[in-house]
Amino acid sequence: MNESRQQTGTVHAARILLERRLLGEQGPALPVSCRPTTLQAAFDIQCAVSDLISDLHHQDIAGWKCGMPADDKWVLAPIYANDVHEASAQTHMVWSDDRDDRDDRYNQQVKIEPELAFILAQDLPARATPYTAAEVDAAIDETRLALELIHTRYANADQLGFCDHLADCLFNQGLVLGPRVDHQLAGQTQSMPISIKVASEAAMILDGQHPAGQPRLPLYWLAEFLRSQGMGLRAGQAIITGSYAGSPQVPLNTDISVQFGNLGLMQLRFAKAHFEGR
Repeated sequence: MNESRQQTGTVHAARILLERRLLGEQGPALPVSCRPTTLQAAFDIQCAVSDLISDLHHQDIAGWKCGMPADDKWVLAPIYANDVHEASAQTHMVWSDDRDDRDDRYNQQVKIEPELAFILAQDLPARATPYTAAEVDAAIDETRLALELIHTRYANADQLGFCDHLADCLFNQGLVLGPRVDHQLAGQTQSMPISIKVASEAAMILDGQHPAGQPRLPLYWLAEFLRSQGMGLRAGQAIITGSYAGSPQVPLNTDISVQFGNLGLMQLRFAKAHFEGR
């Protein structure tokens, strides 16, 4: 496939995924003509979505999710400004596809991933030389508790491959930022109990383990990967690096509290919002 056709296919795929994201809808796999079959093609679609959402909807990349890579996986995805929320405010989600209307149980649950968010105070721009871990550490201004919000733009997500999901930002629907926590302690926290309490019910206690061991390791990889792609990280962005406790579901319209070991507590409430355009 020549370069112009590749670019056309990338933009077409990005438009499909962006429309689903903005409307809160799901659909089938991307058309064969633009469905990614390589990591680079999937990442190019991600980048095209970011360009479109910036140009058409004036949303910046406010954060990134990332994890440790493998030979067949690049684990990263941008998180856009309109999808980042503060835990002190009620968080409104958009679920408006047909499956929601048919399945009330699905409609009344949201998947969350308990994580740490590293907030940058300095840019880590593209440059010729690699970034060291010490340079990345020096760029981190604060660490906050966080919940990644999980959803997909595919109706048949469990039937699709990693490249499909990478193009669609690896199930990211948004990010809720909680309180600031001890900077040094959080950066070394490999494990901690995660307690999730729904209203007056008994708390669910999960044995929290960071998937990368050290929670900053994926951030070091992300900074270097983006540098290798001629990209970078910016001051103010929030970087999450992996869930301590999988993707538990919590109900909408109910008070939720999530205790992160000895680090701190998040309290919030999720509500379904009707799509009114963005």
